[in-house]
Amino acid sequence: MNRRQLLGAAAAGAALPACATTPSSAAPAAAAWTPGQGPWQRGRSPWPLCLDTATIRPASLEDKVRIAAEAGFDAIEPWEGELKEYERSGKSLADLRKRIEDAGLFVPSVIGLWDAIPATQEQWERNLVASRDRMRMASAIGSRNVQVIPGPAREDFDLRWAADRYRDLLELGLGEFDLRPAMVFVEFLPGAKTMGRSSAIALDADHPRAAIIPDVFHMHIGGSGFHGLKHLRGDFIAIFQFNDAPAEPGLEDLEDKHRVFPGDGILPLEEILRDLHATGFRDCVSLELYNPTYWERDLLGVAVEGHRKTLEVIEGAFA
Repeated sequence: MNRRQLLGAAAAGAALPACATTPSSAAPAAAAWTPGQGPWQRGRSPWPLCLDTATIRPASLEDKVRIAAEAGFDAIEPWEGELKEYERSGKSLADLRKRIEDAGLFVPSVIGLWDAIPATQEQWERNLVASRDRMRMASAIGSRNVQVIPGPAREDFDLRWAADRYRDLLELGLGEFDLRPAMVFVEFLPGAKTMGRSSAIALDADHPRAAIIPDVFHMHIGGSGFHGLKHLRGDFIAIFQFNDAPAEPGLEDLEDKHRVFPGDGILPLEEILRDLHATGFRDCVSLELYNPTYWERDLLGVAVEGHRKTLEVIEGAFA
């Protein structure tokens, strides 16, 4: 193509509608996937399904691995306290990793780096010792991500300071542990309770691997709402926490203990999943429940029911 032809083609392109030339037109549409296609859950899901170990909290960590596999999950998301206790009992995290992999599972994320972004340099340096050890444990079991909980809770939250410290955590995690720290947002942290605030910290860190971890329950009770999700890119989301919220108690009184199985509550989960898919996100959807009434039941039965209901909502979203 000569220069005249090139300019002519450019002029013709400029006359096209904006929707035909914007990069967003190349983003995958939710309707592009239907049940029966894709590699996960025998074609029933565009995402691998993960079990957050809090969902079946009373079980031992080894039993949680077994239950997750038997219930049909693709992955498991443990908590750092469990890993610490596992080591304290004299067991090896390398052996735990092998147990997880032998069960056909992988670890997308570990919860988490508690109080990882405190208010002062002195507190930061002190807390970094624990953050580094938590990264070590997460890396030892092959985790891809680790959750950054930007505590402790405080009203005078400096977003610039938080973004700089988050960047430091990214450099540390990726450089020393081959592990990506990702920002969470939770209702009980006033300075980082919404998806917007968590995103601001991640964006202002100015790092190519920055990411957040949305949780539909905290999107609901923290005031984020759900429409902001469609404005994100899929690679900005490390893992997606999934659950539902009941109609009662009212929004002001909802706590983590009130989480229910997907489809048993009032959240617009099917719309949320369609928007999630449209971002290009293809990593884990993780069932995360803290409901003590579930802990009193047969825990394999809880996992099986959670797996089934998660898949039903996914298939309903794309029916």
